[in-house]
Amino acid sequence: MESCLSQSGAVDKGVDWSAPWLATLRETGMQIAAASDWREALNRRAASAGLNNQHGHPIRFVSQQDLPPDLSYEAYINATGRVPTRENLHDFFNALIWLIYPQTKVQLNALQAAQIQRLGIGKSRGPSRDAATLFDENAAILAVTDNGTGQALVSALRHHQWSEVFIERREQFKADAEVVLFGHAIMEKLAQPYKAITAHTLVCWVEASFHECDTAEKIAILDRQMAQQLATCELVTGIFSPLPVLGVPGWWPNQDSQFYADSTVFRPERIR
Repeated sequence: MESCLSQSGAVDKGVDWSAPWLATLRETGMQIAAASDWREALNRRAASAGLNNQHGHPIRFVSQQDLPPDLSYEAYINATGRVPTRENLHDFFNALIWLIYPQTKVQLNALQAAQIQRLGIGKSRGPSRDAATLFDENAAILAVTDNGTGQALVSALRHHQWSEVFIERREQFKADAEVVLFGHAIMEKLAQPYKAITAHTLVCWVEASFHECDTAEKIAILDRQMAQQLATCELVTGIFSPLPVLGVPGWWPNQDSQFYADSTVFRPERIR
């Protein structure tokens, strides 16, 4: 996705900020993208917000060349607060997530660094670090009302009952659930959307009043609660549930029964 950046480092107008999956990033993303030097614009915003890592080091976005060859990416951020950032769309979205969900990113980096300290850098990341990487790169947060309806929707999604959730119970889903992207790699994929793009979802139970909040309030609630979840719950790959994101109501046109009947995308539950 290098082509999505101009030679000056400004993000190309090719990003469709009106896309529904970019709702929580839209305002900040458009402002940063319009800057002639977007890395410097990110740093000004991070400094203004007082964004620090778990050790109190200010988060700053630096060139990839600043990463020492003997340190992993995650360990370097944890030790210095400096986030190596290439001039591509992948890293641009990652930086935006640092600005918008700082508590969650700080906690995630702390988990990753702790795993590296314990296990070192090898061919295998280990289950916890694998899960942290999946969350960081490909996660969607499923914010669901903590009531009977919300619990039934989550159960149906976990069992891949796509038509039940997105056709039969579509209005209930729209009233009691919201999908919010967190992973920067899946955002990069959605710059050129295709039907099979699938997120690893993690449930965040919310009060019914959450769905009446404005975007800034929703972001604050999700950031706080997801950081708490990461700090108190074991992060393993088994806690994620797959979700073809263009199946989210309103995220793609012509979401009829034939759309959801495509079993190559909306796959049936695997029988174990």
